[in-house]
Amino acid sequence: MKNDCHREHPDHSKQVARLNRASGQINGVLKMIEERKYCPDIITQLQAVRSAIKAVEANILDAHISNCVREAVISKQESKAREKIDELVKIFKRR
Repeated sequence: MKNDCHREHPDHSKQVARLNRASGQINGVLKMIEERKYCPDIITQLQAVRSAIKAVEANILDAHISNCVREAVISKQESKAREKIDELVKIFKRR
């Protein structure tokens, strides 16, 4: 994806703590598997990891829309706005 926001990209540093927590959860799941823990307990932890990652994704997406996409739209340069919209469409098609 292109780096063509006129301002600096949004600060995502708040997401680092969340990602570190998710990383810890993944390590916990690995340990649970190694210790042959009960399947539903492992699944519950995997769901927690997925939820944490989805929250980080949602926060970064919100920042992108609120900053980069918004900036492209208000620039009144249709090609920039279209590019940002196309990026979002491509992201959502991969889901």
